[in-house]
Amino acid sequence: MPADPAAHGAHAARPDESPVARPTAESAAGRPPQRVAQAALKDLPWEIGVAKPDPVVVVDGVSRSFGGLTAVSVDHLEVQRGGITGLIGPNGAGKTTLFNLLTGFDQPDTGTWSFNGRSLGKLSPHQVARLGVVRTFQLTKALSRLTVLQNMLLGAQGQKGEGFFRALVPGIWRAQERANTEKAMDLLTRFKLDAKKDDFAGTLSGGQRKLLEMARALMSDPEVVMLDEPMAGVNPALTQSLLGHVKDLREQGMTVIFVEHDMDVVRDISDWVVVMAAGKIIAEGPPESISQNRAVVDAYLGAHHDAPLTVEEEDRVLAEAEASIAREERPGSDVLSSDGPHQERTER
Repeated sequence: MPADPAAHGAHAARPDESPVARPTAESAAGRPPQRVAQAALKDLPWEIGVAKPDPVVVVDGVSRSFGGLTAVSVDHLEVQRGGITGLIGPNGAGKTTLFNLLTGFDQPDTGTWSFNGRSLGKLSPHQVARLGVVRTFQLTKALSRLTVLQNMLLGAQGQKGEGFFRALVPGIWRAQERANTEKAMDLLTRFKLDAKKDDFAGTLSGGQRKLLEMARALMSDPEVVMLDEPMAGVNPALTQSLLGHVKDLREQGMTVIFVEHDMDVVRDISDWVVVMAAGKIIAEGPPESISQNRAVVDAYLGAHHDAPLTVEEEDRVLAEAEASIAREERPGSDVLSSDGPHQERTER
């Protein structure tokens, strides 16, 4: 059953509340954001739909079907502010579809979802991004025939020169353009892409495109960053770099939600993990709880994931195998041997 947010003292939705006015995780007790998020989640029960102390995203009764297939059916989900939440599950579990619903790229059949208490229903992707929720894609969306720097500048919000007539008056937008370019170069330097600033984005490697997409998302100063398989297709040399950048987002007070299949990555960087299967949430809790959850082991990881058989189990399996062999070798057995009835039928 979904947890009752009021019963757990969850943050109440306040429509008049501005994201800018809200305290970030960095300011709480003067502790690093990682410690703040871990402390907030430490004593929560490992229950589906459990209320978080300070949720930034809340999902209620969201469902999406395609024909007769239910891709997403989430009763209740809360995402803790300032933490890194991993979203895992087998292929087809509905993870990317849930991302699409939360960011306006698709609309659900039923349900509501909110950011800082403000409903995101019926909003288009650019409106969701302007509020402070941005995402990246499993298949990167870099504009290949624009330079790396031009791709970065596209991510800036509220550009004064976007109107036709204002673009004809450089005095209106020139100062802002310089500031945006400086900010873009700072981010490219941070992501080690500054040397590529004049290269076409289409010439970058897969890992470099992932870095570019993450850097471009930060041009809008988001509060929530949603990453869809940021490590997919990335060579090992860049994986550690990407992991460091994801952790750095939390250190800057941002909330991160990411989809990932590599359980080592999930254990390394997650403060909380949500598990989906067949469109539903089947478990949530800290990373260490996931491998202990039988539903997760059976539905996603496999019955003996990272767990060797005990001596008793090995003896039982060996005994069953020996008994099966004995039945096959017993005279009159229904199992056809290579030199028995099968040979007779061949000769006939």
